[in-house]
Amino acid sequence: MAVYTLPDLPYDYGALEPAMSGQILELHHDKHHAAYVKGANDGLEQLAEARDKGDFSTLVGLEKTYAFNLSGHVLHSIFWGNLSPDGGDRPDGELAAAIEEHFGSFDAFAGQLSAATKGVQGSGWGVLAWEPLAQRLIVEQVYDHHGNVGQGSTPLLVFDAWEHAYYLQYKNVRPDYVDRLWNLVNWSDVIARFDAARAATPKL
Repeated sequence: MAVYTLPDLPYDYGALEPAMSGQILELHHDKHHAAYVKGANDGLEQLAEARDKGDFSTLVGLEKTYAFNLSGHVLHSIFWGNLSPDGGDRPDGELAAAIEEHFGSFDAFAGQLSAATKGVQGSGWGVLAWEPLAQRLIVEQVYDHHGNVGQGSTPLLVFDAWEHAYYLQYKNVRPDYVDRLWNLVNWSDVIARFDAARAATPKL
């Protein structure tokens, strides 16, 4: 029985054009994200099989592959909600105040997140996250799906920097793609994630 399922997109494939083409969105969601969901489910089955057999000789590789696919599923699920055909502009309320407090200004924050996303070596993500130990917002530069992440941090806004997210439309010019993402940001979704992350802050 599958534990993880592919979420439906909250909009049509062509809804994010011209910033993101319908062709890219369909492939990205239906093929790439779906592959991470399948990989995560396969990983759970393989780990269960290893336990049943009492053979943990391949455990390191199984754990790493499972983490890769699970994190890919989580980040993509957040990504779709972070985007909207009616997105853009800037946040307001407590998120806006927190950005001002922790980054100095919205422009400084946007510059850091853009630079983190554009500068990923190879494949990865730029992420705005809530860090519970310091009770603050941070920007993370994630490699692949799960490397270089502060333990305990909760992603709020994620920018996909894998080539499959933009190459058919932007070729090798990742900065143009990242700049256009700001026009799609669904701040209502980010604010909801911000509020939930603060409310659920664990004791460390």
